[in-house]
Amino acid sequence: MHSHPEAADTLIYGATLYDGTGKPPVVRDVAIRGETIVAVGNLSNWIAEEIVEADGRALAPGFIDVHTHDDTHVIREPQMLPKLSQGVTTVIVGNCGISASPVALRGEPPDPMNLLGERGAFQYPTFAAYVEAVNVARPAVNVAALVGHTALRSNHMDRLDRAATHEEIDAMRAQLADALEHGALGLSSGLAYASAINAPTEEVMALAEPLAQAGALYTTHMRSEFDAILDAFDEACRIGRHARVPVVVSHLKCAGPRNWGRSIEVLASLERAREAQRIGCDCYPYDRSSTTLDLKQVTGDIEITVTWSTPHPEASGKRLSAIAGDWGVTQQEAAARLQPAGAVYHNMSEDDVRRILAHPATMVGSDGLPNDPLPHPRLWGTFARVLGHYARDVRLIPLEEAVRKMTGLSARRFGLEKRGEIHVGYHADLVLFDPTSVRDVATFDNPRQAAEGIDAVWVNGVLSYRDRAPSGERAGRFVPRGAKAAGDAREGSGGPSAHATGEPF
Repeated sequence: MHSHPEAADTLIYGATLYDGTGKPPVVRDVAIRGETIVAVGNLSNWIAEEIVEADGRALAPGFIDVHTHDDTHVIREPQMLPKLSQGVTTVIVGNCGISASPVALRGEPPDPMNLLGERGAFQYPTFAAYVEAVNVARPAVNVAALVGHTALRSNHMDRLDRAATHEEIDAMRAQLADALEHGALGLSSGLAYASAINAPTEEVMALAEPLAQAGALYTTHMRSEFDAILDAFDEACRIGRHARVPVVVSHLKCAGPRNWGRSIEVLASLERAREAQRIGCDCYPYDRSSTTLDLKQVTGDIEITVTWSTPHPEASGKRLSAIAGDWGVTQQEAAARLQPAGAVYHNMSEDDVRRILAHPATMVGSDGLPNDPLPHPRLWGTFARVLGHYARDVRLIPLEEAVRKMTGLSARRFGLEKRGEIHVGYHADLVLFDPTSVRDVATFDNPRQAAEGIDAVWVNGVLSYRDRAPSGERAGRFVPRGAKAAGDAREGSGGPSAHATGEPF
């Protein structure tokens, strides 16, 4: 009897495989059938509809952008080129306390919910309505979603400059519980913003209580990334311990010149906390941040570039100091006149960025703002910048560790089942790239530029991007929280191999 060759839809031959666990790479072939990886090994006896010769280039799991504000963008611009073009196959939305659902606005969206769009963009009164809208739009990348604390406050409170009442907390909890039933990953907060800064720790603790039973997690844009960062970190830990849930600190940074160098003590606090509870962080690989223009951050000790302004659109791309000079007013007065507005803050030290990025507990997230007329280059450049600049050129971390921070670690931590690693039976979310040429091209002056060296991207087994162009196929969908969410320290995400670093969270 002759053994018939096995058949696949796609065969990728001769790839240098970075499997997402942090293990050193090996040369392997990978077979895809439907949306699943069906074989990994020496597959010279296989046949396929489509054969891709990798010629030794790197094949990794599709990158998971754990920190995005793509909530409405995945529906309005479903080709998702800023992410697809850098190898991202899954985005996590709903960060920093702001989410597109569940939301029922009374008026204009409060700052910083306006980062997700104007009033008309908020059309999802229930989480289920958002899930359906994502699946109808069929974006080119998968979408998983957190529920924002500020969004819930906006739904149930007449004003946001106070603590919620018991009745309001109960109403918010009911809405969160409903979202968790429909596959939400957990709760996010943005306690630094005026819309949430008056929420006491106890309000967030009470809201986080339903998370544990659902196997969900808590992520936070902490109350301060400036002088009070250690107190803010302690608060994040307390909320996680109270609710018995894993915690992710969003875009960990030491902001403002007075705090430069303090990543040493912040990371020491993180390591101590990790002995007692599951806690990690994400970061983006740049020394400037970007969000709405915040008068509290207009201190005169850092440069601020305005990216948009509703009353003064002509200010886009200009330094706040120059605008103030032209108008003959202080920077504070100029910033007040520009409101509502967005900005890039030159507020971090490169040493801190590197120290945080290199820490084994750190994932990569872009924090890109797709609706910004002059977006921070992290929207288009984050993942290629880690691979090219930080792993290859600066040798901050090995390439397999860079890949782990964008794939396996992220999938385990957020409970994304059968994603983030390359194993038989996993979803065929894959990126083929050239480690010698991959690089970010986006700059602060010209941010809308696709990365170089990303050769092909598959989403759920469908070739979605190749040779610097989208294929036209869009195969993403809403991804609910997995049964074993949030990277249980003992189990991981059900992958066949234990984590190479023994560090699932």
